[in-house]
Amino acid sequence: MIKCEKTVIVPFDMKYLQDYCSGFNTEITRYQWPDPFETLDDARDVLQGFLDEMEKGETLFFSVLSGNGDFLGSVEIHGLTGDCPEVGVWIKKAEQHKGYAYEVLRAVLDYAYSEYGRNEFFYEADVRNEPSNRLLRRLENEYRITDLETEEMITDSGKELRLQGHILTRI
Repeated sequence: MIKCEKTVIVPFDMKYLQDYCSGFNTEITRYQWPDPFETLDDARDVLQGFLDEMEKGETLFFSVLSGNGDFLGSVEIHGLTGDCPEVGVWIKKAEQHKGYAYEVLRAVLDYAYSEYGRNEFFYEADVRNEPSNRLLRRLENEYRITDLETEEMITDSGKELRLQGHILTRI
C-alpha cells in the first residue's frame, strides 16, 4: 500500500472488477489502444493476466482509491524487468481534474525507483489528449523528458490514434 495525500494505492483486487469496468469506458479509452471491455469475463481475463505478471515481478498493477476507499482508477507499470518499463494511469471521468493522476503517478514512479531501482520509464499519450500531456509536463522538475516521434495508427476497432511516446529519466 502506498499512502498519498488524497489517495491510497493498493495492489489490484478482483473486488474492484465492476468498478474498473464501469470506469474504463469509451470516453476514458478514446485516445488509447485498448477499448472498453465487452464483458466482465473479458475484463477478468485481462486483469488476471496483469495480476499474474505482478506475481512474477514483471508488472505493478494498482487500484487508486480515495481516502474513504472508493475506487478512482488504476496506475500500472508494465515491463518492469525491461530497460524502460511503460507507465500508465487513468482516473474515472467523474474524479478527473482533482490532482489524483499526478499524485499517484509520482508516487508509483517513486515506488518503482525505491523498490526496483528503476529510473527510466516510457509514457505514451495521443497528441490530442491534452490532460495526459499536461500531466506528463508536470513531471519536468523531477524527470528529463525525451519526446519521441508521433506514430499514427488505426486500432483493430477503428480508432485513429496519434501516439507520441516519451522517455522519462529521473533527474
